[in-house]
Amino acid sequence: MKDVEIIKARNVLSSRSRANLAKRLRVAAYCRVSTDSEDQLNSYKSQVQHYTDLIKSKPEWDLAGIYADEAITGTQVTKREDFQRLINDCMNGDVDMIITKSISRFARNTLDTLKYVRMLKEKGIAVFFEEENINTLTMDGELLLVILSSVAQQEVENISANVKKGLKMKMQRGELVGFQGCLGYDYHPEDKSITINEEEAEIVRYIFRRYIEGAGGSVISQELEHLGYKTKRGSTRWAETTVIGIIKNEKYKGDILMGKTFTLDPISKRRLDNFGEEDQFYIRDHHEAIISEEMFEKAQEILKRRAKPRRLGTDGKREKFSRKYAFSCMMECGFCGSTLTRRSWHSGSQYNKVIWQCVTATKKGKKFCPDSKGIAEETIEQAFIESYRLLCQNNKDVLDEFIARTEETLSDGNAGKQLAKVEKDIAALDVKRAKLVDMRLEEIIDKDTYEQKYFDLSNQIEQLQKQREDLQESAETESTMKKRIAEFRKTLEENEVLDTFDRYVFESIVEKVIVGGYDEDGNKDPSMLTFIYKTGFKNSLDGTNFKPPRKNSKTAKQNAGLCSHTTDEAKSMYSYHSDNTCGNRRVAGAGSLILWAFTGLFGENGVVFLQK
Repeated sequence: MKDVEIIKARNVLSSRSRANLAKRLRVAAYCRVSTDSEDQLNSYKSQVQHYTDLIKSKPEWDLAGIYADEAITGTQVTKREDFQRLINDCMNGDVDMIITKSISRFARNTLDTLKYVRMLKEKGIAVFFEEENINTLTMDGELLLVILSSVAQQEVENISANVKKGLKMKMQRGELVGFQGCLGYDYHPEDKSITINEEEAEIVRYIFRRYIEGAGGSVISQELEHLGYKTKRGSTRWAETTVIGIIKNEKYKGDILMGKTFTLDPISKRRLDNFGEEDQFYIRDHHEAIISEEMFEKAQEILKRRAKPRRLGTDGKREKFSRKYAFSCMMECGFCGSTLTRRSWHSGSQYNKVIWQCVTATKKGKKFCPDSKGIAEETIEQAFIESYRLLCQNNKDVLDEFIARTEETLSDGNAGKQLAKVEKDIAALDVKRAKLVDMRLEEIIDKDTYEQKYFDLSNQIEQLQKQREDLQESAETESTMKKRIAEFRKTLEENEVLDTFDRYVFESIVEKVIVGGYDEDGNKDPSMLTFIYKTGFKNSLDGTNFKPPRKNSKTAKQNAGLCSHTTDEAKSMYSYHSDNTCGNRRVAGAGSLILWAFTGLFGENGVVFLQK
């Protein structure tokens, strides 16, 4: 056997990444605190000062920077901006070693700890944990690091469990947890009590009252904006979800429910609605109520019914529950644009009369809408019967041809197909962008190439997202128009003549009724009734011709048949017009009628309209 000379190892693997073993190490420190309390912020400042002094005291070290995240949780490194900046600087070769207080300061998630330690180790960059006295480049293996990282993660989970237990004990004692006030109530942190904000409480009462009357969340939100009401945060914009959230909130009847949501785990910090997975705590008569319990329960009953599919009644017509009255949420003031509300005059007497009035005039005062006047419900009903009869009889051929052509045009719509293609393209670009990030982390591409390609991909995605929004709106419009045309055709076929007011027919084909307006000479006419149909047709009638006789009039019986007119008489009673949007003049007749219908559905440049 030949003699073998052994040459002892004298270097470490990390020295390969350094051009000169004797050069000074560029050391960066990372520190972090999890909350923004005064004690923690003092700790944060102490950490920064400690590492600054420590690195400067070492002659072989150069300060590469202090990276610190203030009041940021450590369980998710993606939320720590300075940590991400530190890793990026390490990948760019600007740091030789990282020093931090402990594994829990670096990352409390075992997977994240190992991921970044291995990534840095491949670049020859050490991570030194002071408390555990671990240097990731000099240790024999990863076993100790894995064990200590797991212990750190378990510590986070134990702390989270203890915090959740403490919060539950507080809720069980009746203490408010996580509540900072809501519309109608002010929160007082000094004694953890809530009191009514009377100005905001009026908005809450209005929301519940309108909802019980039959208005939906979308309609109520529009009304609140018209009335100038503001949200708790001072915004004049009201979303439907905000209104529905108020309807569901038990606090307005004086009760409080705690534990509506829960944190799934302390690592992802994902919050879920509590459907029975965790305990909840309900306190009755906790504070002063804004609305009665009866009103609240009535609103919940309506909300529950609306969430279910509507059934067909015994007459074969769809069950109605969204509006208490046929004209609820369908009436609009022609002068101020507000909705009209139903009111009773001389209630309880023989002269009782149901009228509809502008909500601005009734709520804010007549001076805010001086030209509007109350109109009898019976007047609106009789005017609709006449409007519908003339619309069907005098323009049936035009209507049939218009509906057929519209259905044909809608069937050729391709917004849905384009939308699917755009969504597919966005998903593909997202995948490319994610792969690009991985390539940068693995140093397959350089920094400049990465930034340029990332910028290009982001621009493409942004453009496609804008295109997607436009296509979504177009697709929704196509779908809505198809439904409207189908409903209108069905109603026309089944109800050619109306002898009495039919709520089902009215709701099926009428979009809204505008009360009041201006005649052709520009004079104000508070009695004008303009019916706007869902297909875009509209006609205007003089409401005074359908006014019911006064109950104390001697000729009431003689005038009972006031609204029974021949066709010729009816034609002379009302003005039937259409707006030609291609010009400034007003034209009459079937030709302009069909132009108005198409313009109402698709806009001026939507399609080539039918010539008649």
